Amino acid sequence: MTALRMPARPGQDDASMRPVPWRRMAGVTWRQHRTALAGVAVLLGALAVYEWLTGESLQHAWAAVIACHPASSPACQNLVRAFPENFLSLGSLLQVVPALIGAFVGAPVLARELETGTFRYAWTQSFGRWRWALAKLVLLGTVLAAAAGAFGVLVSWHYQPYFATGNQALGLPELSPFDSDLFSLRGVALPAWTLAAFAIGALTGMLIRRVLPAIVAALAIYAGLAFTAGLYLREHYLTPLVTSNPNVPGTAWIIGQWWTKDGRFAFANPPLSLLDQFCSAGPGPSGKGGGPSFAQCLAPHGYTQWTSYQPASRFWPFQWIEGGWLLALSALLIAATIWLVHRRAA
Repeated sequence: MTALRMPARPGQDDASMRPVPWRRMAGVTWRQHRTALAGVAVLLGALAVYEWLTGESLQHAWAAVIACHPASSPACQNLVRAFPENFLSLGSLLQVVPALIGAFVGAPVLARELETGTFRYAWTQSFGRWRWALAKLVLLGTVLAAAAGAFGVLVSWHYQPYFATGNQALGLPELSPFDSDLFSLRGVALPAWTLAAFAIGALTGMLIRRVLPAIVAALAIYAGLAFTAGLYLREHYLTPLVTSNPNVPGTAWIIGQWWTKDGRFAFANPPLSLLDQFCSAGPGPSGKGGGPSFAQCLAPHGYTQWTSYQPASRFWPFQWIEGGWLLALSALLIAATIWLVHRRAA
């Protein structure tokens, strides 16, 4: 017996197979991840309030020191001694913010559906599995990067008094803009690191397919990447300047120092026996911290101190370089995640 198949009405099959519009995914993504996004909002909101309140007091204290004349008067010196420096330690704590956001928002995006098995339903709808993953990752990544960027503006404002030119002459702390605790929290670096942490979390979630192990793995990978960038990569973004002038600007990032004699390398740090022999001041800080006094007393004996450094004027080029490679890395990780969804989620 041959079964007859009646043709469908024109347009009926096309209508049933028409993909879901991209704009509807925004609402779906919000409903699925509103708890995580609300947690990010609470975290950044609480930190923003603290940054604003402490930043106001810091700005007022710095303005009072700047406006006080003469700077050597007892009243001005009291203001300098009262200038708060305890806020500098907060930068180290803020380093974990991108990692936490990326791990706790990025890792569950795909891992939760894979762990619970709901992907068998969600990824077989007319929207398509790869479009589903692409829409969620791009939407969430964009929102997180924008929120981190806004928070980074507040961080830059909060710490601005510590980077002001001329602080050292007033007796105030003057940080280099390349300060290891704050560089990745300012400019374009903070949203770029947040996006990279999110992409790392999403990929580990797709690979491990379990939420908690994926979170731990994402935190470990992010920590390794951040330490590698801070300790080894960042200083090589641009070729350091080299000078034999001992008066290197205080805001410069000192990469290394060494001594030469007769045009040949002598040592990295002056040995104590040499300092005892030629420097009447006796042993003291040498090499990197050292400087001018040792350079002056050793120069008549044929020794020259050389310094390689990154000037403060390169802050924004470094920011764009770091933001650029982190953005490229994030795009690569997201593309790899979508490819795995397309190949392995069936």
